[in-house]
Amino acid sequence: MTPEIDLTDLKVLTDPFTAYDQAREVSAVAKLVIPGFGPFWALTRYTQARAMLADPRFEVRAESFLRPPGIPEHCLEYMRTMAEQDGPEHLRLRRLVAPAFTPKRAAQLRPRLLALTERLLDELPAHAEDGVVDLVPHFARPLPMDVICEMTGIPEADRPRWREYGAAVAGGVGPDFATAIPEIIAGAKDAVARSRTAPGDDLIGDLVRAEDDDRLTDTELVTLVWHLVLAGQTPVNLIANAVEALLRHPDQLAALRGDPALWPGAVEELMRFCSPQLLTTPRFAREDVEIDGQVIREGERVTAAMVAADRDPRAFPDADRLDVTREGPAHLGFSHGPHFCLGASIARVETEVALSALFTRFPDLALAGDVPRAPDGGTWRPAELLLTL
Repeated sequence: MTPEIDLTDLKVLTDPFTAYDQAREVSAVAKLVIPGFGPFWALTRYTQARAMLADPRFEVRAESFLRPPGIPEHCLEYMRTMAEQDGPEHLRLRRLVAPAFTPKRAAQLRPRLLALTERLLDELPAHAEDGVVDLVPHFARPLPMDVICEMTGIPEADRPRWREYGAAVAGGVGPDFATAIPEIIAGAKDAVARSRTAPGDDLIGDLVRAEDDDRLTDTELVTLVWHLVLAGQTPVNLIANAVEALLRHPDQLAALRGDPALWPGAVEELMRFCSPQLLTTPRFAREDVEIDGQVIREGERVTAAMVAADRDPRAFPDADRLDVTREGPAHLGFSHGPHFCLGASIARVETEVALSALFTRFPDLALAGDVPRAPDGGTWRPAELLLTL
């Protein structure tokens, strides 16, 4: 019998780990119950989930993504990112952009990332009330947007507004989201225009200077900025989730403080253990495909449930334990296959710098209470993260 997971059930939304763990022990395939959708399948075991993400029998389509209402018509052409494309079009864009996102480029960004992090940490005590501060709005959320502004050459004077845009995008729906979109697009257009005139030492400048007969168009460059704003929400929630996880596992935090060389591996383990992304972008079956006895019909949606696959004991011994020295297979937190996260190298360095600097600056950091979770069927994220400094 195929297990079902009801994404309208508050128990599932507040504790997805238990729901998906129970489904995984029954079958590698679970059925997601989502109002307004037909058959929607989730792969819960690591081997099957990883294989599907690289299987050409499943494809990403534009309808994999839902557009919140209220977005102006003139913005829509900039919102179909690489994540929504497949085949030759996706490969072309990825080939053109990939050189700007290599691990070497990410390493070169480290000093700038550290400077942005230290500035936010300098400001953090000023946001505290009675010694308690919410890390989400004052550190985890602004840092990735500051990094995006740095990468794309957004002027310093405009960056406070871009922080507000990032907060609106993090909300996902509502009037603030719809209002932020045209502002982000307009700012991205300005950044591209500046780079066309005088390419700067930033991502857009690098892409404008690229010596390639097939270069990115202005529309594609603006779309890339929007893609970065969307992707920047992953580090926001990963940083917050990781801080909570380490504070709840003081032995692991002590190991990192004792040996800072463990931090890169710790980021990988934290992405496995408390990734903010519960599910991958849905794929559509190009044909009937049978997985673990369940037939996924042509045209039906299927997703890899990272929340279950990355805690699959078949792949990760003692999978429910946080272990910053863990070795083993690669997690699926950044997906796998053709749509592996292009910005993974930057997200890794950004998260490492943020966490190591935070715990160094505030050695007595502690949770100041319970951590409420936003009821979101696709993302595991705290609504707030109150800490004593």
